[in-house]
Amino acid sequence: MPVGEPGGGFAHAITGTLIIVAVACAIGIPFGVGAGIFLAEFGGGKLGWTIRFVADTLNGVPSIVIGIFAWTWIVRPSGRFSAFAGGVALACILAPIVARTTEEMVRLVPNSLREAALALGYPRWRTSFAVVVRSAGAGIITGCLVAVARVAGETAPLIFTALGNQFFLDAAARTDGGAPAPGVCVCPRPYEEWHRQAWRARSC
Repeated sequence: MPVGEPGGGFAHAITGTLIIVAVACAIGIPFGVGAGIFLAEFGGGKLGWTIRFVADTLNGVPSIVIGIFAWTWIVRPSGRFSAFAGGVALACILAPIVARTTEEMVRLVPNSLREAALALGYPRWRTSFAVVVRSAGAGIITGCLVAVARVAGETAPLIFTALGNQFFLDAAARTDGGAPAPGVCVCPRPYEEWHRQAWRARSC
């Protein structure tokens, strides 16, 4: 609907949320799970200490700072906002959470399972992926779901990356990204219909 006209809704914002969160998961979950497995199984040296330090630091950084970082390195050089930039910003929030959760879940696997696999002739890398990760799979999946829930409600980083618009997306990298429904619908605008949509979004 045209701006200020009655009708319309925020289905575009829900669609934008799904696309941006999907991009964040595609980037952040593989990195996070891989880093967590490395930290738990092989991360006893300086490299492991560095990865833990970076993950803990990112977990403590305000999300809006990560949004500014993504704007500096992605939005500004490309000259446009995009759902891809928003997904990268959310991936920077998601990956450290997944990494630290995966590390803790893998550490809970009993050493007897590792020793049994090694005694059967499994190499160390195969033991980690075929035995340890399988045993810790439920905890890893739970950690991923918690991280996704954490980033799905973020709006501050998307102000600088996806920005949002009132239309459905044509492609994640070509058009302005749609922000999550709360971020789109509570923006102050001098239109009564937009105010009603904001209250509807808040009641969801």
